[in-house]
Amino acid sequence: MPLPDLTVDGKGNLSQEQIQAWIRKVAEKDLENGKKQRDYTYTEREEEHKLDGKGKVKSTESHTREVVMIYDRQVERLIAKNDKPLSTKDAAKEEERIQKIMDQRAHESAAERKKRLAKKEKEKDREGGRRFESEIADAYNFRLAGIEQRNGRDARVVDADPRPGYQPHLKDAKYPPKFRFRAWIDKAETQLVKLNAESIDTVSWGLFLARLHKRSTFVYQTTRVNDEVWLPKHLAVKLDARVALLKNFNMDMDITYRDYKKLRTDAKIVGGECGNSFKFRVPGLKSSSHKALPLPAIMMRCPQRKMAVCRDSPET
Repeated sequence: MPLPDLTVDGKGNLSQEQIQAWIRKVAEKDLENGKKQRDYTYTEREEEHKLDGKGKVKSTESHTREVVMIYDRQVERLIAKNDKPLSTKDAAKEEERIQKIMDQRAHESAAERKKRLAKKEKEKDREGGRRFESEIADAYNFRLAGIEQRNGRDARVVDADPRPGYQPHLKDAKYPPKFRFRAWIDKAETQLVKLNAESIDTVSWGLFLARLHKRSTFVYQTTRVNDEVWLPKHLAVKLDARVALLKNFNMDMDITYRDYKKLRTDAKIVGGECGNSFKFRVPGLKSSSHKALPLPAIMMRCPQRKMAVCRDSPET
């Protein structure tokens, strides 16, 4: 997709059609970033603050993980809890889990691998992901809000509000209109630099297994790596949710991504299913209920850009 014409009118504005085409280009580049992210290992630190009914912090805990590619999948290796190295016992359990994954892949027959990858490819539905991206541009009214400096670079600022009366064509497209957002787009490279999103309505998903209440917020930032790709830098979540219609969870999540290292081209490790699923874990939600809360498409890192809500569990 060529870069759209972004010539402003006499008042310095862009038309809705221009901004929509521009947002589609940003989303397309973000999909490309997701593919390139498979070539990188990195460190992810997740800090969770559980809050009481008055919004005061009840408890804080953090987990630090190395994210690596083992054969054809992305694997998180837990390396620290509350910024302290794992105990000998916990470290051994983690290494055993990683070794199990490696053994599964190492002893997999060519036929088994082909069958598994075919299933994953079907699940990814890349073309469906592109249609979802395109529909996001149709679901919002956009307004250019000026140009600001982000990390020493010019970024166009755009505000997005759900288009009244819009009827989504895709099933997953029913979620984004429940959010409004402001995005900062790098002017030179048409890349998402930062996104602030807020839920403006209650969002239910997973057959009412979970609900996200109004005024939950998400702040997502990227960073330019090796002059070739824009990858996640920071994700902050203020979450007010209810799981299984029984228990409320009021928490702040803060996730940082750092130490990106590109894999050698001769390494026997290939791309995983997606670059980053932006998982935040809600206590009480079983791993078998891996449902997703789609947000504005350009802040996701997988086809259909899903923010998975799940517990830690090794994927089989």
